[in-house]
Amino acid sequence: MPTLERLAALIRHHILTSSTAAGSGHPTSSLSATDLMTALFFGGFFRFDVKHPQYHNNDRLIFSKGHASPLFYALWAVAGGIPKKELNTLRKFGSRLEGHPTMEFPFTEVPTGSLGQGLSVGVGMSLVAKRDRLPFKTYVLLGDSEMAEGSVWEAMQSAAYYELDNLVGIIDVNRLGQSRETMHGHDVQAYARKCKAFGWEIVVVDGHSLGEIKAAFQKALRVKGKPTMIIAKTFKGAGISFLENKPDWHGKALKKEELEKALLELGRIERGETAQLKKPSTRKQKQQPVRASGPVSYKKEDKVATRKAYGNALVRIRAKYPHMAVLDAEVSNSTYADGFKSTYPKDFFEMFIAEQNMAGVALGMWRRGKIPFISTFSAFLSRAYDQIRMAQYAGAHMICAGSHAGVSIGEDGASQMGLEDIAMFRSVLGSSVLYPSDAVSCDKLTEAAAGHKGVIYIRTTRQATPILYDNDEKFPIGGSKVLRRSAKDAATIVAAGITLHEALAAHAILKKEGINVRVVDLYSVKPLDVKTLRKAAKETGTIITVEDHHIEGGLGEAVARALAQSAGKVLCLAVEKMPHSGKPEELLAYEGISASAIAKKVLGTIRV
Repeated sequence: MPTLERLAALIRHHILTSSTAAGSGHPTSSLSATDLMTALFFGGFFRFDVKHPQYHNNDRLIFSKGHASPLFYALWAVAGGIPKKELNTLRKFGSRLEGHPTMEFPFTEVPTGSLGQGLSVGVGMSLVAKRDRLPFKTYVLLGDSEMAEGSVWEAMQSAAYYELDNLVGIIDVNRLGQSRETMHGHDVQAYARKCKAFGWEIVVVDGHSLGEIKAAFQKALRVKGKPTMIIAKTFKGAGISFLENKPDWHGKALKKEELEKALLELGRIERGETAQLKKPSTRKQKQQPVRASGPVSYKKEDKVATRKAYGNALVRIRAKYPHMAVLDAEVSNSTYADGFKSTYPKDFFEMFIAEQNMAGVALGMWRRGKIPFISTFSAFLSRAYDQIRMAQYAGAHMICAGSHAGVSIGEDGASQMGLEDIAMFRSVLGSSVLYPSDAVSCDKLTEAAAGHKGVIYIRTTRQATPILYDNDEKFPIGGSKVLRRSAKDAATIVAAGITLHEALAAHAILKKEGINVRVVDLYSVKPLDVKTLRKAAKETGTIITVEDHHIEGGLGEAVARALAQSAGKVLCLAVEKMPHSGKPEELLAYEGISASAIAKKVLGTIRV
């Protein structure tokens, strides 16, 4: 086994040569953490089966400072995970070695690069290890610049609350950010005070002393009842004299002549040298039995809020999906996730009012085999949009349930009304957006979401609404339901959620005047049932969409886009005024999305 000093020099060599070959990258940010990661990998601490990256007992390593990817790739090359020659494909089109780690690279835990997110993912992975009694540890490399992100501190308090002694953070305090010195510079004690205040075990080290670093990791292995943060004073560009601790080198690769000068400082390098990682535990993973889910059982005379149906569904489908994990942002008695909490307390995780951390934790849980459901008010999921955006790059399967959507929540006022949520989730690559209108459809769609893939959004309603469907009705993702139809329909009203009930009431108003309209329940806003929509446009000429959401990016725009090349016209009714506190019916009328407003729009359209 080569010495750690030799391995550190070799890894620095790979960092510099690969980034120069790429003509871009972040070599100096990689060099500062080289000694830290060399000691972790090859000092006997990191246990990993390189031939089986997804083995359940492997330790996990997250580079939250994802721009240090040249270091990340070099580590795995030296560990025998990839051929050394592949390092020279860094940042090239078609390479697995992208500028920031992605899932194309087999040793990436999650895509990183949007700073401040890696620790939350680590919390999720550590929670899974605790829940399933698995021996692996999770290590997260953090940059000092990203310690300014609030999401880091959300994760810090969550890790301490759950006493995650299987989680180790490493802060690379290299002082220099992108454009200037960081908030605390090299004041490692400032970081120590903060981390200690958040309930973590603290170890402060010289980040270029391999002896001190090894002692810190040894201490982390012994800590019980709390997570450990290793705070390392380092120098950006460490190991190369003309780079070390120098400003204006962030994100810059060395030119050829600069590279030659740098490599001379490293001395003689055995380029083909490799080193083995310690093997992980062979403890078996306990399998949970899979059984059929229970039946849906709502009565037609009932009135049930879809948010309550969501909570009921979680409990009902748990037997079929035993690897579910339900997370909530301390509103479980409003989202009705509390029913699951009472029934399956070991699989419920309170995330408190920290939505960014909740989404990041869910991503970490998914990567370790769970199906995460996260819930809060729909308006507050917008706070976690960056974490949800990053989840798309992981190909994550996670279900987000947003309650209290739209102006129909009433008196709570505008700040509580989710009015941008459909647009937000529609913009996520490969996502599904589901908007059930009654308890049966919500229950069935929650079950469908568990067995689907990608980021899935379920929009639920605060108000209790009538049951529209029989318990045996099917709701495939990508479908719709035609609830009213005749041979003489003058227009089609397309709606979902609360406005579907308004559309049905408008149908009754118009029918009294001898006017027939088609009514479509567009419960799947993405993907759309384009076939049904095109048929309606062809047969009725006019499509009127109605939604309790802003007009930008909502259901109406989705329908208009889908029908852009079809015959007929699309008219959109949506929330276009600043909402206020008031009764639900007052607000629906004020925004022009009530039954009477819909009927008026139909009459005005067909009489033109």
